[in-house]
Amino acid sequence: MGGIFFYSDNPDKTKEWYTKNLGIEINDWGSSSFESRKLDHPEKINSLQWKPFKTGDEYFSPSKKNFMINYRVQNIEGLLEKLKENGVTVLDSITNYDGIGKFVHIMDEDDNKIELWQPED
Repeated sequence: MGGIFFYSDNPDKTKEWYTKNLGIEINDWGSSSFESRKLDHPEKINSLQWKPFKTGDEYFSPSKKNFMINYRVQNIEGLLEKLKENGVTVLDSITNYDGIGKFVHIMDEDDNKIELWQPED
């Protein structure tokens, strides 16, 4: 992932939310914790998916924002329990797609819908 930038009404609170709930380490310039290769299998290349959606598509709902971020995660079940304990809004239950992985959707502090994905690999 080269970079994702978005507006926030309270950037410090948003940074704290992402560090607390998703473990993303943030410095003065943003996050440098996204890798393009697996550390234990550097010969394997991870891919970043890109897809434009038609304006007004309901997939981003209930967010009213014009973007959605997909984060790769590990142990999606354990993470989801932690998020629930932290009072994070969980929009659906974990869905598994054979050959792709597990997905679940949450909302962050700025009402952005976030897609969490545990790849099947």
